[in-house]
Amino acid sequence: MTLFNYNPESTCAKHILADIEPETNKIVSVSFMGGCQGNLSAISKMIAGKTLQEVISMFKGNTCGKKQTSCTDQLAVMFEKILAGEIVD
Repeated sequence: MTLFNYNPESTCAKHILADIEPETNKIVSVSFMGGCQGNLSAISKMIAGKTLQEVISMFKGNTCGKKQTSCTDQLAVMFEKILAGEIVD
């Protein structure tokens, strides 16, 4: 497992920690600091075992209220950056 840290932009969640299986790019676990904890902990359970690309496809472009982004959109951004090598463990 490999741990990645990310500080999302323009969301209530202030930090995301993701544990990723490097050989398969599958999500072991994700935790959010801040934000709507009930919803975000449920989302974390739902995406465990999925690949980064599956989650990007589901969440990319999702918005929250009048914001141009959301916690799930920022999670997709984080996963894109991990795949591009822009975030390292």
